[in-house]
Amino acid sequence: MKSVAACLLLAVSAIPTASAADTKFEISYPKSANAGPITGRVYVMISRDAKTEPRLQVGRVGIPFYGRDIQKLAPGAAAVVDATDLGTPVESLTDIPAGDYYVQAFVNIYSEFKRADGHTVYMHDDQWEGQHWNRSPGNLYSSVKQMHLDPAKGYKIAIACDQVIPPVVTPPDTEWVKSFRIQSPMLTKFWGRPIYLGATVLLPRDYATSTLEYPVLYEQGHFSLNPPLRFTTSGKGEELNLYNEWIKDNFPRMIVVTFQHPNPYFDDSYAVNSVNVGPYGDALLQELVPEIEKRFRTIRKPWARLLSGGSTGGWEALALQIFHPDFFGGAWGYCPDSVDFNDVEGINVYEDKNAFYKEIGWRKTPTINSREINGQVRQTSEQRNHFELVNGTRGRSGEQIDIWSAVFGPLGEDGYFEQLFDKTNGTMHPGIAKYWKENFDLRYYLEKNWSTVGPKLVDRLKIYVGDADNFYLNNGVHRLQDWMKTTENPHYEGYFVYGAMKGHCYSGPENSADRLKQMAEHILAKMPAGTVAEWWKN
Repeated sequence: MKSVAACLLLAVSAIPTASAADTKFEISYPKSANAGPITGRVYVMISRDAKTEPRLQVGRVGIPFYGRDIQKLAPGAAAVVDATDLGTPVESLTDIPAGDYYVQAFVNIYSEFKRADGHTVYMHDDQWEGQHWNRSPGNLYSSVKQMHLDPAKGYKIAIACDQVIPPVVTPPDTEWVKSFRIQSPMLTKFWGRPIYLGATVLLPRDYATSTLEYPVLYEQGHFSLNPPLRFTTSGKGEELNLYNEWIKDNFPRMIVVTFQHPNPYFDDSYAVNSVNVGPYGDALLQELVPEIEKRFRTIRKPWARLLSGGSTGGWEALALQIFHPDFFGGAWGYCPDSVDFNDVEGINVYEDKNAFYKEIGWRKTPTINSREINGQVRQTSEQRNHFELVNGTRGRSGEQIDIWSAVFGPLGEDGYFEQLFDKTNGTMHPGIAKYWKENFDLRYYLEKNWSTVGPKLVDRLKIYVGDADNFYLNNGVHRLQDWMKTTENPHYEGYFVYGAMKGHCYSGPENSADRLKQMAEHILAKMPAGTVAEWWKN
């Protein structure tokens, strides 16, 4: 942050009519909102409209906002956000044009984690909201105020964050959907604070009145308390299609489960063990799945445990199948996050010297992070990473690239992860890239271990992606397919489906009901001879 601040100070010094000291917000909170002191991060958000609160308009292509870390800020004391603080998408407060705006301030509270590895870190302790600071219970925010801002004249504005976000309300159980949460002994030990895992379970027709055991689909994805597969008994049209099929006599009776595993870095752990995030792979398979199998009547066999998911969930579905081929019986991965690190949202982890631009001869061309399906640029890598940096320093943004670095990267000396690249200027760190490759590049892992895992994966990897994926995830999928075509002993090319001119997150032409039938057919084909599939009377 020092280098960013220095650059911004140089830019500000070129404006003779205002200085950093002339343009600032002073953010405080009363004792009635929090007894304090608070270590965390404060933000100021600026919007042209008040259709929703500015805190809810923050996003990758959202409104301008600015942040600064705080340490032990007492009630009534003020934290300053000024023109030296990096913002996004407008980098400095001095660059906000003069005008009338709706302004809101916010306090994101960090907790102390005394980890089992000896490191003490300060991070946001998820409150079952899925690691989103702008709506996390216990965090503080101000009322929205309309005010005139003019950087040429300068301003000093005091804002008190006197409102507290209330606790999350978990949806009640229904006939079809049940949920539970458990404290994880493994993860609690690692983080030094209580860490929880959860599951939301969709039950088949007649579950309550039968004694049958059922196969399970573990649907992976970002944190959600909603029913798996967006199951609903109300609505109209396509919304009701799954329900209408689900209740038919000749529809396969299965259990569908979504995991909840938010952590101090992100809304999802990527379902693997990592030195920064903790033993989530072990916790899910040794704590959560056994709890599911204890509470619900599942067939506790690998051929009856399937995986699916999109984007983050697509990577997880494939990783769980690849890393645990004896535990699961097949994975359907939709638009998976980078399965080959030669392209991670535009960045070639192994060859690029800078994450923000490509060197083409004498020319430097910005690296594109995301696009529209017609190819139009949505966001550059630099813009995306600066957005994360404003959300939080030291990888505490709760955003996508930071969680990749936390999961895929090594542990740093300060207890936070070692960065793959400098998020202020994009400079790559090749040694970190090697760690990513050796531990979490799925294509490389398959290549390195094919003689062992290959025989266990035949007919178990099914991958779907749009060829105009907004985050270029199709590139890694193509590289994986190209390599799988060369496999020997066994030769297995996988199953790949590409959607022409389809973006993120393409999952094939089938709807959920049709896909479940395909999965049921897969289970029937893998069942041991003589097994009776009472769960499907087709």
